[in-house]
Amino acid sequence: MQPTISIPHGWDYPRFTFGQLTTKGVVVGLTYYQKGTFLAEEFGEGWRYTISPNKHSEEVKHYLEDEFTLLSPEELQAQIKAEIDCHQNQIKSLVKQLSIVTRDGKDAQAC
Repeated sequence: MQPTISIPHGWDYPRFTFGQLTTKGVVVGLTYYQKGTFLAEEFGEGWRYTISPNKHSEEVKHYLEDEFTLLSPEELQAQIKAEIDCHQNQIKSLVKQLSIVTRDGKDAQAC
């Protein structure tokens, strides 16, 4: 079953979703400040996005919708290709480790 999020009646729908890559990083959270509330008066009405500069960072910052944009198709493609390259290097390293364990572990007993 696909997870869903319900947006209460009267709230605007968010422009960005979890996991989207933006000019500020990756969207990891959303908070809505409803009109007429203290937080909306203090920080601005609408959606605030929690964004991490990258998936390996604990650092997060909060932005309103108009404070960032999605990556351009070219930037997104470059970032995805870099991630693929990183994963392919990890796979090569793991395959090498597996071949060493398999070759050296022929006499080893299984748990």
